[in-house]
Amino acid sequence: MATAASGGRSLPLDMAPFAPSIPLMPPEEPLMSEFEKPPLDVLLSAPRGFCAGVDRAIQIVELALKKFGAPVYVRHEIVHNRYVVDSLRDKGAVFVEELDEIPDDGQPVVFSAHGVPKSVPEAARTRQMFFLDATCPLVSKVHKEAQIHFKRDREIVLIGHAGHPEVIGTMGQLPPGTVSLIETVADAAVFQPRDPTALAYLTQTTLSVDDTAAIVRVLMERFPAITAPHKEDICYATTNRQDAVKRIAASVDAMIVVGAPNSSNSQRLREVAEREGCPVSVLIQRASDIDWPALGAIRRVGVTAGASAPEVLVEEVIDAFAARYAVKVEVVQTAEETIAFNLPRELRPAAA
Repeated sequence: MATAASGGRSLPLDMAPFAPSIPLMPPEEPLMSEFEKPPLDVLLSAPRGFCAGVDRAIQIVELALKKFGAPVYVRHEIVHNRYVVDSLRDKGAVFVEELDEIPDDGQPVVFSAHGVPKSVPEAARTRQMFFLDATCPLVSKVHKEAQIHFKRDREIVLIGHAGHPEVIGTMGQLPPGTVSLIETVADAAVFQPRDPTALAYLTQTTLSVDDTAAIVRVLMERFPAITAPHKEDICYATTNRQDAVKRIAASVDAMIVVGAPNSSNSQRLREVAEREGCPVSVLIQRASDIDWPALGAIRRVGVTAGASAPEVLVEEVIDAFAARYAVKVEVVQTAEETIAFNLPRELRPAAA
């Protein structure tokens, strides 16, 4: 029973003499320690994200909007990334799949970084459209190789993925039936050329380096006289990003690849990590796509990004991990990239 002191003796509180009310304080509780987040090492793959061709293509759209005003029409997604496309759309870009969707209003038309069949610029010229070609110069190199082989009467094999815009663009540089598409080792094993002594191969620029090498080995074994590209067709950025993933994939519990599902190079990064022994390898577009339960009890996670994914999305993913874990980030660098491509003349700054 609670008591109060009075004249040297204790009385029950309800019998104590009147005194100013003094609130009774509850016993002081120990301060609760802040919730301790589980530790997580984030291995940040480098190089990652934008390559020179993607950066150039985005610049072309942005500079065209700045110089000529909206709308600027873009045939197909300028690069395969929803965030990039939506950002450009908000600035005034209008994305279409075919030229016949574009009115004759004199505004610029941009061809995507993946390249287009030869018939597309021809149709644009017929309609007297002002167009800017954002085709990656490394894709344009493959187009030129195809034309050289054709002039030299070589049958052409293209290693790539059916339906990909780059493959459609490369095959569309030449008359129908000129280029044979090979997607797998099995395709290479059964391919029958018209003349094995007059044969050349090209590749899509965003393929798995290892898968492509396996296909090329089969072709070389079957057709020793086949002409290879003068210089590797798979682009430097694809190779560098795959090498960087290989460096860390076997040492992490999960690999997060930031990129679009229709991005060939992003899909290849996910596959490379899986093949290198990473237990969980996922491709996501945004941090909100992360399936946290599927990651399980992770202590080390790798993060990379496809060549068309902006760094802001990588930062978003790291922030999402930091909200749940005590994150320590380590950058694992396997190559330095300093390549930059020139802009079209129409968009270059005027000479001083």
